[in-house]
Amino acid sequence: MLIAKSVRSRTVLALGLGLCLWAAFTRAQQGAETSVASLTQVLGRPTNNSITTNVLAPGDVEAYAEYGVKNGVYSRKTPVAKSVARTPFELTMDKLAANTRYYYRLRYRQPGAREYTAGTEYSFQTQRPPGATFTFDVQADSHPERVANMYSPELYARAMMEVRKDHPDFYVTLGDDFSVDELRTVLTPNKVDQVYINQRSYLGMDGASAPIFLVAGGHEQGAMYLLDGTPNNAAVWVGRARNKFYPLPEPNAFYTGDQDKVEFIGLLRDYYAWTWGDALFITLDPYWHSKQPVDTMLVEGGKGSLATAAGAATGRMVSTDMWEVTHGEAQYRWLKKTLEESKAKYKFVFAHHVLGTSRGAVEMADRYEWGGRNADGVWEFDKKRPNWDLPIHQLMATYGVSIFFQGHDHIFVRQEKDGVVYQETPNPANPFYGETTDRFRSAYKSGDYRPPSGHLRVTVGPSITKVDYIRSWMPKDETPEHQQGEVAFSYTVKPGK
Repeated sequence: MLIAKSVRSRTVLALGLGLCLWAAFTRAQQGAETSVASLTQVLGRPTNNSITTNVLAPGDVEAYAEYGVKNGVYSRKTPVAKSVARTPFELTMDKLAANTRYYYRLRYRQPGAREYTAGTEYSFQTQRPPGATFTFDVQADSHPERVANMYSPELYARAMMEVRKDHPDFYVTLGDDFSVDELRTVLTPNKVDQVYINQRSYLGMDGASAPIFLVAGGHEQGAMYLLDGTPNNAAVWVGRARNKFYPLPEPNAFYTGDQDKVEFIGLLRDYYAWTWGDALFITLDPYWHSKQPVDTMLVEGGKGSLATAAGAATGRMVSTDMWEVTHGEAQYRWLKKTLEESKAKYKFVFAHHVLGTSRGAVEMADRYEWGGRNADGVWEFDKKRPNWDLPIHQLMATYGVSIFFQGHDHIFVRQEKDGVVYQETPNPANPFYGETTDRFRSAYKSGDYRPPSGHLRVTVGPSITKVDYIRSWMPKDETPEHQQGEVAFSYTVKPGK
């Protein structure tokens, strides 16, 4: 979906990059299969001593980043990178000090130009130590392909401006922000790329200061079942685009995660974990590691038509046996090891949804490899997962997970089971404020409910963590009772065991 001109203008102003669309850039876009409206930058992979910014420009560009610990004073700079039109490049700012705020800006020019233009200054935070207080934010299911259904570009931009006010150390998205299966046209690598490019106009509004962590959703179609031994399938195109346009973590001294490589992609960077302050952060991916489709299935041939495969409760799975859907042995072993070895006071787990499909949260937490029982409530875990120690929910309860964050249902619901908070995360861009998602509410039989739209702000401290649901409203819909940026619901959690 191309962004409307008026919204694009507001977004470019919000980004504040000040990059002119040179005539040469415009000519370069004529007939191009991907379109890039303006320069965007997205941070990722923050550590105690480094961070990476991914830069995408409409035309050929030479650029470097300069950075330092004081506003407007830059003591270091990266090497110059050269990039052709519509091809992202990465600049790594390293040799940083831990627990420090840095200020940086891009300097860029067209090839052959004498002078570099200075971009807007942004700042970022390196890893916090135990005992520090910090904020991170969460969104889910922006669904930019669903215009006039549950998506407004203007409301999405307003939500991103509220995120900026929170000054989060980083921003986590819970999937279905890059819906490939609803393109409704013949899929190509460039069209998949365009889906990931379009989101940068919004995620870049905060991603220039708050590193972005992506969690895989069902509509992205980054899934094992689509692999066919060639590079010509949606799963490969999605895997490449995800890592091309967003600087995601790979296993190293700071992050742990998926070490397996997929042919034609390399490292997936689909699940990973890191520690920040007093908290452990874990992201999960139920889609890449299941041979069976987990949720929405892309019909063979990749022509954008759909076959729904969602939910054992509705009987619409391709396989009628939900035990055939799995996070995979390697991911399970990694999750268990990560949880049991962590001494963090708080443990946060992020995934698109319990089991990757269906509706509800604790209502599904007893099922299959997540909870050990089949749809009739009969315990089958020992038989179906004989080499696994505990179902995933029981692992989280045993090792003191504080909050499990999920999306998929587009509303705000807080529930609790065995000491684990299950947090359903709202859509940030629904201008109908729940009218299109009321049917999902019925899946939740308990808990605190609020309609969309908005995002979550999580403030982590050594003795308490607070979760705030921040609402976003269109100007025409604001009332004395409901204002842009209102806190619609708050709760706290204490350090776990």
